[in-house]
Amino acid sequence: MRISVLFGGASEERDVSIASGAEVIRALDGLGHTVVAIDTAQGVLGPAERDRLLASGIAPDPPASSALSAARSRTPTLLAGAASWADADVIFIAMHGGSGEDGTLQAVLDLVGVPYTGTGHLGSAFAMDKDVAKRLFLAAGVPTPAWRMAPPVPDDAVEALGLPLVVKPSKQGSTVGLTVVKDADKVRAAVDRALAFDDEAVLETFIAGRELSVGVLDDRALAVGEIRPQLSEIFDYASKYQPGGSEEIFPADLPPPITLLVQELGLKAHRAVKAGPYSRVDFRLDEGGQPWCLEVNTVPGMTRTSLLPQSAAAAGISFPRLCERICQLAIERFTRKMR
Repeated sequence: MRISVLFGGASEERDVSIASGAEVIRALDGLGHTVVAIDTAQGVLGPAERDRLLASGIAPDPPASSALSAARSRTPTLLAGAASWADADVIFIAMHGGSGEDGTLQAVLDLVGVPYTGTGHLGSAFAMDKDVAKRLFLAAGVPTPAWRMAPPVPDDAVEALGLPLVVKPSKQGSTVGLTVVKDADKVRAAVDRALAFDDEAVLETFIAGRELSVGVLDDRALAVGEIRPQLSEIFDYASKYQPGGSEEIFPADLPPPITLLVQELGLKAHRAVKAGPYSRVDFRLDEGGQPWCLEVNTVPGMTRTSLLPQSAAAAGISFPRLCERICQLAIERFTRKMR
């Protein structure tokens, strides 16, 4: 296959996207596919640029706003020439957050008329907006923590939801801008922090318990894993991406009925937001054994140690074959749509 891998972008998850792109490119290269590396903030990368960029790691914090502003200023140039992407058999989207995950890029690719991996523009938008996603979870019978939206009155959320609260941007990933608030007088500051990354903030009941994740591939739930953060009480940005930041156990040590329940709810949540051939669904498991769905990630991390690849590996699917299967499913979906 001729595969163009889109990564980088200009969201706060740029570094994470580059790491995903690097691993996907290496895996598909290793299987003999023709792979083109495209940083949407720079364009098609030559061999030297590709090696330099893909060798970079993930810093403990998201990129500075000045660096992201510079990347955003270059992105429209690439999008204006999007028709050139039609040379690929499939576009592998390895972009996290922002326009790479919220349906914007997917809508552009639909207009260009080329197959691309993951979820379509509508499902991408549903899953990215936490308020919309949680409403869809409830409609599908998937428990999700109670929540309120801010602005306008974050103090009302404390009365309605109690403490602790999780405060986070409505349309961000990688826990960027997220705060666990234990004191009522700190709620407004947490909302202000979240609003620095988005135009809406979610205030959500904090579920004490275990952090779980399950991958979905081709309408099948994969292995359930448990994440034990080592740097924080939650699976935050540093815990996700720094060496030793977390302990990740696949498959999780759970009673079989709980495993089956998480897999069942993961599939329901995946379908509720109209996710595509693959996703990753995150949960908190409370002390009573009830899973609470936090979100569906339609463009989950794709390094070899990311959660979806670990979920797939525990189900017997190697990382290179996972990347290849994701491409094959994209082409199959595109072919059905064009009939």
